[in-house]
Amino acid sequence: MALSCGIVGLPITGKTTFFNLLTQAEAETSNFFSGKTSTNKGMAYVPDARIDCLSKVFKPKKTTYAQIEIIDIPGLVEGSSQGQGTGNEFLASVRDVDILAHILRAFNNPDIMHVAGDINLKRDVQIIQNELLLADLQLIETRLNRILEAKGKKRKLENMLEEPVLLKCQAALEEEKPIETLNLSQEEKDAISHITLLTQKPVILVINVDDKQLAEESFPGKDELYDYCKSQGMTPPLIICAQIEEEINQLESEERATFLTDLGIRTPGINRLAQALYAKLGLISFLTAGEDEVRAWTIKDGLSAKAAAGKIHSDIERGFIRAETVAFADFLAAGSMAGAREKGCFRLEGKEYIVADGDIINFRFNV
Repeated sequence: MALSCGIVGLPITGKTTFFNLLTQAEAETSNFFSGKTSTNKGMAYVPDARIDCLSKVFKPKKTTYAQIEIIDIPGLVEGSSQGQGTGNEFLASVRDVDILAHILRAFNNPDIMHVAGDINLKRDVQIIQNELLLADLQLIETRLNRILEAKGKKRKLENMLEEPVLLKCQAALEEEKPIETLNLSQEEKDAISHITLLTQKPVILVINVDDKQLAEESFPGKDELYDYCKSQGMTPPLIICAQIEEEINQLESEERATFLTDLGIRTPGINRLAQALYAKLGLISFLTAGEDEVRAWTIKDGLSAKAAAGKIHSDIERGFIRAETVAFADFLAAGSMAGAREKGCFRLEGKEYIVADGDIINFRFNV
């Protein structure tokens, strides 16, 4: 099952436009004014130049990129999550995803007013964050009360470990700091893994700018927002112009490179967003290549070769013998698998080998 990303933000920020760009869907935009608040779902592939290169070399019958499920969550109206309707749907949708892409509106459009009346990026970040903080505080308070009621009774060791972690999280939330910024140890994460805390989810901020703001690399409230991100331990935001991304998306592939060069853009912003989501989740890709298929396989960074083999098929993991491995950079320099062998870049790795991002692997197994 693919990992999932929820696109969140206030209404009329460009969330559904980003959803369409990532998934190549055609979901209706600006539904807020029509009263429609449906959740859109689709799959986005993670652009990977290594897969493009291997496909040109092997000319396979099929090419498969890494994928992330994208969920376009209805825009949140401040305070609504403490009531009914879209607020409850918002929190339920956030609870079900692995990572959040928070779309913030910097562009100015006099025909479509900002729902809060003006552009204020720091305020908009805090509106969403405060809703998540409050939901987490309520959940933690409920859980701590249950632990208190159980005191004096025989408790499992994991429950004894849970209380200090929850108190640590509660203290951070009361200081308006997301749990993600605490950098909890694996033991601490395991102690509270049975409950879903919304501010524990990684977040990527995306500033939706207009073409002038993109060219000038400036927009209202930029310095204030960056200072706030730094104070909160948050990753600096991505700056993307949805309007330009839509124009790029409508061009033929041959025309896109020229268009990007003219604008001084190295990589489409939507590609950078997909790659940032992938990296933020601590994911890497190992690659398989042949005449039938060139494919990127998604694994957590730090996985062993034997465990990685199981991502292809449990039989390969069970009967693992060795992993024939070439780093993509070595393959590229050699020009072919045969060339990599001649240069001594072709390695035989055992089951404990930690797979590196971009490893091209052929698993040998026997069952």
